Amino acid sequence: MERNLEATTSKGVVRPYASWRRGLRKTWPLHILLFPAFLLAFVFHYLPLAGIVMAFQNYKPWLGFFHSDWVGLEQFRNLFLFDESKQVIWNTLIISVLKILFGLFIPIVIALLLNEVRRESMKRGIQTLVYLPHFLSWVILGGILLDLLSVKGGMVNRVLSDAFGVEPIFFLGDDNWFRVVVVASDVWKEFGFSMIVYLAAISGVNPALYEAACVDGATRLEQTWNVTLPAMLPIVIVVGTLQLGNILNAGFDQIFNLYSPIVYHSGDVIDTFVYRTAMMKGDYSFATAVGLFKSVISFFLIAASYRFAYKFGNYRIF
Repeated sequence: MERNLEATTSKGVVRPYASWRRGLRKTWPLHILLFPAFLLAFVFHYLPLAGIVMAFQNYKPWLGFFHSDWVGLEQFRNLFLFDESKQVIWNTLIISVLKILFGLFIPIVIALLLNEVRRESMKRGIQTLVYLPHFLSWVILGGILLDLLSVKGGMVNRVLSDAFGVEPIFFLGDDNWFRVVVVASDVWKEFGFSMIVYLAAISGVNPALYEAACVDGATRLEQTWNVTLPAMLPIVIVVGTLQLGNILNAGFDQIFNLYSPIVYHSGDVIDTFVYRTAMMKGDYSFATAVGLFKSVISFFLIAASYRFAYKFGNYRIF
C-alpha cells in the first residue's frame, strides 16, 4: 500500500521517478551482473580518452600531461604541412575505396553465379570453401602470401615464369603491385562472408516472380536482371552505404603484416603511420593528433552513412 502511494499522485498519475525506483528494486540483481561489463568498458574504452590532450601538447613522457607544453592546434597544422602525412591520407583513401568497390561488386557476382548451381551439395561445399578465409587472421594469411609471392621460389612467380616466361615480380616490394596485392587479398579473404548476405537476400525472393517471368518467356539472364537484382538492391544499398563509414579504415592488421619500408610511399596508411610515429619515433603528440583527426572524420562519415542507409535502404538500428 505504501509503495502504491509513493508511485502515484492524488490524481492517480504514475510518477516516473517512483516507477523507475520501484522497477530497480525488482531488477537490481541484473544490474549487478552488468556492472563488470560497464567497468571494463569504462577502463579500456573511456578512461584512455584522457590521452587526447596529447594532441594539443608537445608531450614529453618525463614531464607528463600537467607539465608538457601546450601548443594548441600546431600538431593538426603539421598534419597538412608534412608531405609524408598527406601521402598517408591519399594512400588510405585509394586503398579503402578500391576495397569497397571490389568488395561490393565481386560477392554480388559470385552470389548470382552460385544461385544458379542446382546441385545442393556442391553449392554448400563452395560456400564453405570461400567462407573459410574469413576465420584466418592476417598474421597467418600474411605468412602464406609472403611465401606464395616470394621472388625466390614463390608459387605465383614460378607459374608466371613457366607459363608466360615472365621475369620474377617483387609483388610486396614494388609500389605498382603492392596496392593490387592488398586489395586482391582483402577481397579474397572477405568475399565469402559478404556473399552469404546476398545469398540470404536472394533466398527471400518470392518464387512466384520467377514463375511469372518464365510464363512471359524470360531467360535465366533476364530473370536475374529483372527479378533477382532488384530484390537484392536494398541490401546492396545498405551494405554499400555502411561501408562508406569505414573509408578511413584501410586495414591495419593486413598492411602491417605485408608492408616494408620500400613500399611506404604506396602502402603506408593512417593506422600504420600512427603506430610508426608513436611507437618507433616516439612522437606521441603528432601520432595522437593524426589518430584524433581520423576518428573525428570517421564519426561524421559513419553518421552520414547510417543516415543514407536509413533513407535509401530503410535500415535502422534503433
